[in-house]
Amino acid sequence: MVGVYENILLIKPSSLGDVVMALPSLSALRRSFPQARIHWLIRPEFAPLIEGHPHLDEIILFDRKFLAHAWHNAAAGRGLLSLISELRHRRFDAVLDLQGLFRTGLLSWLSGCRQRFGPRWREMAHLFYTTSVPPRREWIHVVDYYLKLVEAMGGSDLRAQFVVPGRPAAGAAARDLLSRHKIDLDRYAIIIPGSAQTSKCWPVERFAALVDRLTSEHGLAVVATGGKAEKDMIERIRSLAKHPPANLASQTALPELVEVLRGAKLVVSNDTGPGHIAAALGRPLVMMFSWSNPLRVGPYGRPQCVVARDMDKRGIANRSRDPQHSIRHITLDEVYAKAVEQLQAGGG
Repeated sequence: MVGVYENILLIKPSSLGDVVMALPSLSALRRSFPQARIHWLIRPEFAPLIEGHPHLDEIILFDRKFLAHAWHNAAAGRGLLSLISELRHRRFDAVLDLQGLFRTGLLSWLSGCRQRFGPRWREMAHLFYTTSVPPRREWIHVVDYYLKLVEAMGGSDLRAQFVVPGRPAAGAAARDLLSRHKIDLDRYAIIIPGSAQTSKCWPVERFAALVDRLTSEHGLAVVATGGKAEKDMIERIRSLAKHPPANLASQTALPELVEVLRGAKLVVSNDTGPGHIAAALGRPLVMMFSWSNPLRVGPYGRPQCVVARDMDKRGIANRSRDPQHSIRHITLDEVYAKAVEQLQAGGG
């Protein structure tokens, strides 16, 4: 029966930004179905973001990189069969697939659950669901779309609530790291210059110039975060800046990164996962968008944080092919002005 559940599986394995935008759906599930046990199927590298979440009962790991070889690797094949067996053993009475891909739709069906909910948008995944919801202009943001899927399950309390668990040990480690880089814990800004897609990356020379203005005109220490792949990029920014930012690339695991972001007076980011964490934490934020549609995937309910061309004119498309929307068309003055607005609004 739709709307009465004891055991719910939420499927959202990746990516980091998408996992962040699924957090309100988790909280809506908990408020709507307080008696249910809620599980989240997620890739191991993103699981630390939701460990200890007060609205979640259990995490089920989905090692996609390993299981993708199931058709020609015996160990991976056994791993996939073991995962399917585990899902069936749990006897879920509702599955909510927010990923909406063929493989996750198939997993929802292979779970043996009779009530399967998911989006209708790509890869024909909706063929595996018992209930699918097509996107509509009224729910252009993915957070709203995900919440509509919760509503289709019978959910009633659909407020968009972002809960990002904190960890005392991670907080202590983050403060220690910043202190070792001689960063004032009460007055620092963060830049996030990288992205998995280079077309989303604002030019490094503009980041360097922004760092200098934030330091000289606002007295902010600046740190740059990223993974191992961004280390050289950040060193390039350091070489161009008069006030080089601290390079924290590959020095934080995900829990420590969350806590570094949590304490920032300002975050300036490309459209990338850590920037979306900063948005979920409610930090003063500037996020730059190129071809990805900020109406769909921008900081939820915070258009004042966005710098993008034609933000209100892109419709519901995920991707723009207009060359005028290139990240290179975003100027230093635009980003700096937005940063000042955010600092003033945040009391910085």
